Amino acid sequence: MRLVLLGPPGSGKGTQAVRLKEHLQVPHISTGDLLRAEVAAGSKLGLEASVVMARGELVSDAILLGMLEDRFSRPDTANGFILDGYPRNRAQAQALDTLLAKIGQPADVAVLLEVPSELLVERIAGRAKAEGRADDTPESVRTRLKVYSDQTAPVIDHYRQHDILRAVDGVGSLNEVFARIIESLGAGQAVG
Repeated sequence: MRLVLLGPPGSGKGTQAVRLKEHLQVPHISTGDLLRAEVAAGSKLGLEASVVMARGELVSDAILLGMLEDRFSRPDTANGFILDGYPRNRAQAQALDTLLAKIGQPADVAVLLEVPSELLVERIAGRAKAEGRADDTPESVRTRLKVYSDQTAPVIDHYRQHDILRAVDGVGSLNEVFARIIESLGAGQAVG
């Protein structure tokens, strides 16, 4: 199963990805974790990324795609993967499609965790308080959610047009949401 996991900040992607990894027996690939690992390892792409990040800039799509291509070439992805945190815009979605077609592993399904914005604000504010993070104010969270919505809506449409999008209600207990995701993976009908 080659799964792309989509959802706004606070929707539970990371938490559910860990559970899906165990259930599906495929690796969870977070682009943020991958980037940090490549920088820590001092790989060629990691060194390129660290120079860019030291300037306070965003790592280019070309560097991220190179890291993803390398990661997808490892034997543990032969039976699939769960991709979390990428793509974040239509250009990235198209580049990812091209990469996955090139390596013969096109995405099987894109799962979108849907959670109302106000609940996301509450979740992130609660997480920020528990972790002692002052930067996740309700206002900053709303701004992040707007950026997510503006950039990611085209990604959602991209996967809908490819008929592999499954929208899942992300509200409820961890077990309830997980059960909905598993059910959506077995569903024969994509969300249109």
